[in-house]
Amino acid sequence: MNNGDFTIKEVETKLQYYCSYQDRCHKEVHEKLRTFNIIPDGVNQIISNLISENFLNETRFSKSFVRGKFKIKNWGKFRIINELKMRNISTYNMNQGLKEIDEIEYQNKFEEIFNKKLSSLKGLDPIVKKKKILSYLLYRGWESSLIYPKIYEI
Repeated sequence: MNNGDFTIKEVETKLQYYCSYQDRCHKEVHEKLRTFNIIPDGVNQIISNLISENFLNETRFSKSFVRGKFKIKNWGKFRIINELKMRNISTYNMNQGLKEIDEIEYQNKFEEIFNKKLSSLKGLDPIVKKKKILSYLLYRGWESSLIYPKIYEI
């Protein structure tokens, strides 16, 4: 069976599973729907049904996305915000998601990552250490206002 052979109800059932397996944003669901070659009215109907049945909820998605990327991937707020923007998440939902990060926990995670990276760079010239730590933390989206004071302590 190829992707064009499904009815709207079958596609909706597949997308219900797709959304219940893991929180999804609207953009991911639209991309998945594109693979099924459904008419635009069918796409709108499926998305509205997914929203009304609470399979698709961007606030819930942004909260779980922020928690996961912060706790598991050790990303800072800038990287998380940029990734959410790439997924066309509204500013309101981004702010709701960012509320999931406790400021004290954020500071502690930064200290932990900084110290871990610093200890992995033993034996290097201090200037090289600073550059590597700066690149590492900026790439992961940590604020330069947190990074530079710590680097000057080295």
